[in-house]
Amino acid sequence: MSHHKTHKPTSKHDADLTVVDAPDFTAGDPGAANGKGAATEAAINPATELSSPAAEEAAPQPAEMVSSAEFEKVKAERDQLVDRLARLQAEFENARKRTERERAEFRDYATGNVVEHFLPVLDHFELALKATGSVEQLRSGVELIVKQMAEVLRQLQVTPVPATGEPFDPRVHEALGTVDRDDIPDHYVAEEVRPGYRLRDRLLRPSLVRVANNPNQKSE
Repeated sequence: MSHHKTHKPTSKHDADLTVVDAPDFTAGDPGAANGKGAATEAAINPATELSSPAAEEAAPQPAEMVSSAEFEKVKAERDQLVDRLARLQAEFENARKRTERERAEFRDYATGNVVEHFLPVLDHFELALKATGSVEQLRSGVELIVKQMAEVLRQLQVTPVPATGEPFDPRVHEALGTVDRDDIPDHYVAEEVRPGYRLRDRLLRPSLVRVANNPNQKSE
């Protein structure tokens, strides 16, 4: 049993003051035996638990406020970028249409140039159809038209592919079959069925040919 201690007053002022021992809050506390008293400390000072690092990290941070001036500035920059993108798209579309139009115009010009060369040939064919001469006269007129057409092709840099008497070349010749010939080296072109043509170095169509099969004279 504990006894309250009193101090003997030494003066009139001290006589009015009585010192009483602080109450024992650790009584009945399981942590009091090891000197911790954590539950009591937490109950007395709640700020202890809230000031821990985990509590500070979990606490929500206040949202950063944006001024109306900054908002208007960002909005204006966005509008400028959107307008610039729309202009670039329009310019790209105009450039694509212009390129297509220029290609069509160039194609029409090239086609017109070729047709212009062949118009005199067509005129001569029409005159030949209206002619009332003999068969020999008609044949002579057609031969002249063929020569005229060949000249037009030469002006357009279209040249025939050499065939008869040439070694068979699968790059420019298309074989329809073989014929037995002892006067032509083996694997040479013996006969041209349809001529082929080049436009400069570009092959327009191959020559249709028959290839010689000479058992007595083989090509090296």
